[in-house]
Amino acid sequence: MPTLLDPFVLKDTTLRNRIAVAPMCQYMSVDGVANDWHFVHYSSLARGGAGLVIVEATAVSPEGRISWGDAGLWNDTQAAALERIVHEIRKWGAVPGIQLAHAGRKASANRPWEGDDHIADGKPNAWPTIAPSAIPFGAKLNKVPREMSVEDIHRVQADMRSAVTRARDLGFEWLQLHFAHGYLAQNFWSIHSNKRTDQYGGDAQNRGRYLLETLDAARSVWPENRPLTARLGVVDFDGNDNQMLSESIDLLKNMKANGLDSVDVSMGFNTPNANVPWGTNMLVDITSRVLKETGLPGTTSWLLDDAVGTNELIRQGKIDFASFGRRLLAEPHWPYRAAKELTGNATDDRHAAAAWATLPAPYAHWLANYRE
Repeated sequence: MPTLLDPFVLKDTTLRNRIAVAPMCQYMSVDGVANDWHFVHYSSLARGGAGLVIVEATAVSPEGRISWGDAGLWNDTQAAALERIVHEIRKWGAVPGIQLAHAGRKASANRPWEGDDHIADGKPNAWPTIAPSAIPFGAKLNKVPREMSVEDIHRVQADMRSAVTRARDLGFEWLQLHFAHGYLAQNFWSIHSNKRTDQYGGDAQNRGRYLLETLDAARSVWPENRPLTARLGVVDFDGNDNQMLSESIDLLKNMKANGLDSVDVSMGFNTPNANVPWGTNMLVDITSRVLKETGLPGTTSWLLDDAVGTNELIRQGKIDFASFGRRLLAEPHWPYRAAKELTGNATDDRHAAAAWATLPAPYAHWLANYRE
């Protein structure tokens, strides 16, 4: 049985362990361009010992940013800024990944610590939003989006194809399409935000059309030997979860047939009225069902347990690898501590190698040879 510390292989990509850094928005870019903040942030996470580091939600167009501070990959200047980050992640033994996104009706917002609300059109750092239907999210995100035409849909899919091409050429080895959290792809999938009557709305087949087409656009330029993955919201905790989960599993089966290699199971965040049952391992059972019924390898990233508990989830086959966010923000070298816990804090036998292997040499030497 695999453990948290064992390698994970998908296509031609091998993770040194089954600890992944979930994409976490930093909101520190200017005009979509990464800077020293991002370099230090991602290099520290890679040096911390994770097997996979996924760069934050990166917009495929200016209108696709959540806030003015979002990362972007719609031009060569942004690509050049990400190049050294890709190199740095790989330099420290982690696999560099990237999540590509379009925020849809949740775009044009203030950064979270500055209100996390929509900025009115005409104000600085604001722009019009688009969505499948002219329905606002609500609460603090109450801007009414423009309903997309079919031409708009094809334009955004072309933007995705261009961003995937840049990600490919930069050397990213793992691609995640953001199909969750109330952003554009999830807007098409959700009955809360999609009231269209054309081929992109109505039943599950039509609501899933945008996601399948977008996957096809990415697949057309992404190398076959590199993992192509997606984060999908499969439940909304809105009282309609059984139907949404069943439809999401069918959608993922179709996506797998079209080239999807793995899924990160998440929530929809399509309505401010969701009754989310926050708690440890809250999505694990749902994830386990999704992976079993679709045959896709995958993960989830919401409030996973500690090292021992997460290791057991992998041993039981409920998830294939573990995706962490805030835990690694708080402690970038948590993989080292996890490895020590799982190897009995050994300092003088062969099992300790798993802990030291998560660290760069200047740290590993001193920690391996001296007891704390």
